[in-house]
Amino acid sequence: MTSLARQFSRHDSYTPDALGVDLGRQLILDTVRPVSGGEHVALHNALGRVLAETILSPIDVPAHDNSAMDGYGLRADDLAADGDTTLDIAGTALAGQPFESRLQPGQCVRIMTGARVPAGVDTVVMQEVARAAAGRVTLPPGQRKGQNIRRAGEDLRAGTPALPAGRLLRPAELGLIASLGIGEVAVRRRLRVAFFSTGDEIVSIGSAAREGQIYDSNRYTLFGMLTRLGFEVIDIGVVRDDPHTLETTLRDAATRADAIITSGGVSVGEADFTREVMARLGEVLFWKIAMKPGRPLAFGRIGQPDAEGDGGAWLFGLPGNPVAAMVAFYQFARPALLCLAGVDPVAEPPLLQVSCTQAIRKAPGRSEFLRGVLFRDGADWKVRTTGPQGSGLLSSMADANCFIVLGQTQGNVAVGELVQVQVLDGIV
Repeated sequence: MTSLARQFSRHDSYTPDALGVDLGRQLILDTVRPVSGGEHVALHNALGRVLAETILSPIDVPAHDNSAMDGYGLRADDLAADGDTTLDIAGTALAGQPFESRLQPGQCVRIMTGARVPAGVDTVVMQEVARAAAGRVTLPPGQRKGQNIRRAGEDLRAGTPALPAGRLLRPAELGLIASLGIGEVAVRRRLRVAFFSTGDEIVSIGSAAREGQIYDSNRYTLFGMLTRLGFEVIDIGVVRDDPHTLETTLRDAATRADAIITSGGVSVGEADFTREVMARLGEVLFWKIAMKPGRPLAFGRIGQPDAEGDGGAWLFGLPGNPVAAMVAFYQFARPALLCLAGVDPVAEPPLLQVSCTQAIRKAPGRSEFLRGVLFRDGADWKVRTTGPQGSGLLSSMADANCFIVLGQTQGNVAVGELVQVQVLDGIV
C-alpha cells in the first residue's frame, strides 16, 4: 500500500471503489500544499494573483474625519431643542479643498461628500432636508450628533492588517491596495499546470478524422478552465496509447509543471498500462467516485518531492467523456489547484436552493451533477435541466449556467421541489 493509500485509509468512510464526492474532495485538499516561490508585481498586473504576504495598512483609512454625503456641517450644540434650526453659512468644504477656519456658534459650513470635516464640526445634515437662502440655511428637527460623518481610521487603522496572505486579488482588493498608496505587491508565482489528452481515437484540430476517431475537445475546455484561473498552462497535446510515450510525457511534464491533468485512460478496461506507468513514476490512486457524470478519477503524484515539498507534480486523471471531464475538474481539480496556488481559504462555490420546474428521476447512492439553466420567473428564481444529460453531450454544458446538484442520498425530484444549484459564473 502506498503512503497516500495508507494516509487515506485512516478515514472510516474511505472506499476507493465507491468514494463520496465530499470526502474525495477533502482528502485531496488535506494532501496538497501551496507551491513555493513568488515575485513582486505592479498593482496593475496583480489582478488574479495570490498575495504572498499580509499587507499592513501604512495609513489610517480614511485619513481624516470626512463627510459621508453632501450637506451642511455644524456643531450639534447649535441645534434647537425643538423645531427648526437656522444657521449662517460660513463657507464651503470640498473634497481636496478643506474649509480652514473654525466654526463659531451659530455658523455652519456647506460640505461635500469626502470633504474633511472642519474643526468644530461634529454633525452633518444632508442637503435634501435643508432649505438654504441668502447665506443662511434652515434645518428640520430630529438631527443626531455625529450623524453622516466617517471617522478617521474607520475602515483601517495604520499598522493593522488590510489583506491577509493567501487572498486572491480581485477588483475590490486592487482598489483597497491602491487606497493605501501601495503600487507594488508580493504575490505567489503562477501555478504551472500541464495537460494532455490520451487515446488513439483522439484527433487534433486540423487533422482529418478517420472512422471511429473524434476531435479533441477536452484540451480546449481544460485550456479555458485553467486560463480563467490565472495559471501558467502547458498544452502537451495528444498522447497515444503507448506505454513508452506516456511514461516519457509524464516524466517531462513533472519537470515543467506543478500539476498535470490528463483526460481519458482512467476507466476500468481503458489502456491497462496507464496504471502501471503511473505507479512506476510515483504514487497514483485510482478512484471510483459515487458521482454522475465523472465516476473514474485518478489522483496522486508523479516524481518525488524534495525536503521542502517541491519537485514532482500532482496528477489529476480525469475521465475522457467531455462533460464528465468538466464536472470532475470543477469538483476535484479546481479546488486543489487553487490550494496549490496559495489561495487561502479555498471556498466552495455556494449552493443555492431554487424550485425545479420539472421532475427528475434519480436513485440514491451517488451524487449527480445535472447541467441546468437558472432563470427568473417573476419574483422567483427557478431551474430546469438543459435536456438530455449524456456525459458526451458537450452542447449541454454550453447551454448551462449552473449545475443542479443532487446529493448522494437524494432520490427522485418532483415538479416544484427545491433543489440545490451551483452557479457556474460569478460576477467578480
